[in-house]
Amino acid sequence: MSVQTTSFPFERKMKNLFDDRLHPTEHVHYQLSPEELIADTLSMGEGALNNTGALVINTGEFTGRSPKDRFIVKDETTEGKVHWNEFNIPIEPRHFDTIYKKVLSYLDQREHMWVRDCYACAAENYRVNIRVITEKPWSNLFAYNMFLRPTEHDLENFAPEWCVINVPELKLDPNECGIRHSNVSVVSFKKKMILVVGSGYTGEIKKGIFTILNYILPREKNVLGMHCSANVGRDGDTAIFFGLSGTGKTTLSADPDRELIGDDEHGWTENGIFNFEGGCYAKCINLAENREPEIFHAIRRGALVENVTFFPDSNKINFSDASITENTRVSYPLHFISNMHESGTAGIPKNIFFLTCDAFGVLPPIAKLNAEQAMYQFISGYTAKIAGTETGVTEPKPTFSACFGAPFMPLHPGLYAQMLGEKLQKHNVNVWMINTGWTGGTYGAGRRMNLSHTRAMVAAALRDGLSNVEYEKHSIFGFAIPRKCPGVPIEILNPRNTWENKNDYDKKAKYLAGLFSKNFEKYASGVSNKVLAAGPQDNS
Repeated sequence: MSVQTTSFPFERKMKNLFDDRLHPTEHVHYQLSPEELIADTLSMGEGALNNTGALVINTGEFTGRSPKDRFIVKDETTEGKVHWNEFNIPIEPRHFDTIYKKVLSYLDQREHMWVRDCYACAAENYRVNIRVITEKPWSNLFAYNMFLRPTEHDLENFAPEWCVINVPELKLDPNECGIRHSNVSVVSFKKKMILVVGSGYTGEIKKGIFTILNYILPREKNVLGMHCSANVGRDGDTAIFFGLSGTGKTTLSADPDRELIGDDEHGWTENGIFNFEGGCYAKCINLAENREPEIFHAIRRGALVENVTFFPDSNKINFSDASITENTRVSYPLHFISNMHESGTAGIPKNIFFLTCDAFGVLPPIAKLNAEQAMYQFISGYTAKIAGTETGVTEPKPTFSACFGAPFMPLHPGLYAQMLGEKLQKHNVNVWMINTGWTGGTYGAGRRMNLSHTRAMVAAALRDGLSNVEYEKHSIFGFAIPRKCPGVPIEILNPRNTWENKNDYDKKAKYLAGLFSKNFEKYASGVSNKVLAAGPQDNS
């Protein structure tokens, strides 16, 4: 949709921005099409087209989120409700007001700005209308790609509930604004506003909306917000994949025999699940057509590619170049994916997968969890990463992110876990832990799980191929490990059997169990004794 601009007095610009029915002006460009936004970006010299027609831009100083510069206004609306921690950092209302005034003053001096009305939540009963105001046309293209797009009929009666304002070039005075640096991302639930200042990283816009949904939907709508991908089979069976970066979430949820509902953010209602978004925001580092063909071919006209470089004397992207950042990204509408699930909604999940890349080589390649174990592991949100590039440093680094998305969960993780547990028990959902990491030893001694074996395990779970097999209990973590799985060598299913020195395995398993227990201490007060007891136990 493209709205032709008409001339309004400049001094009315700011008031017009917050009217339900926004009127475009020569300064305020409203609801421009992707083609128009691309043309505006190119005319400003802020982007280039690659050889497939995608728009390539550089987000500037910030090429990723800045979680320590993300604040939530602490007022009567949030004081006793938000789980204040290192991710949910409080800021006083007076500081928000100062920042807001500076943003408005800054915008009033800008010659142009771009405004988009859109919404989150594919299920109509839970729709949240959003107005996104940006000083960059490419930021507005990101909003077009990532959020759901109203029809012209929808826009006739569109009333924004939340407003996001993104001004990357405004630098704030930290002392005056009560913040750490000149940049900030701040949420006010009272004023229903998200301000992203001093950063051009588009992911701040996306995750700002995800954060507010994870506050609003559980409290007001009894909907569980989830940081996960989801797909649906030909028989209508829904599967959910939780996992932190590097665990294989995108790879394993991309299945040619199943339709993709969404790749990152979903809600679970009494009747099923729905996608929060209208697009995908995929990593590009080392992207290859043979490994991830859907993402590779989505990089075309209309896609927005961030912080990549070109091969010399060409406009062909060098996906292996991390000189700007490892966090190279592309956003594109879901309809760029050939096997997308058009409605963005599906039924109650039949299977849930918790993906972890365990570089300690302790966790089994597949295990079945009961409801309490699922709640414990959901709160833990575990994976392990390799400890960097220093010579001789090979010890894995454990990473725990509550609910597999701690920075975006404003409420206590125990609340989300309780909602999950209730749904698991009510609907008798299968929960599986999948280790895509190491076996036969830790990183440097063992070997990485074979992807074909991992795919076979996921496929077996999805097709009820593990319903009638025998299971054995892991001695420390208590998981139920299948004794056989179609298409998978029996000897790899129990991780202890893959280690040459069984005592070494036992020591490492106890070490990892201790890390889990230590991490869980900060959540213990918000969960039941049954969930606490579902954690790893040292039975020696």
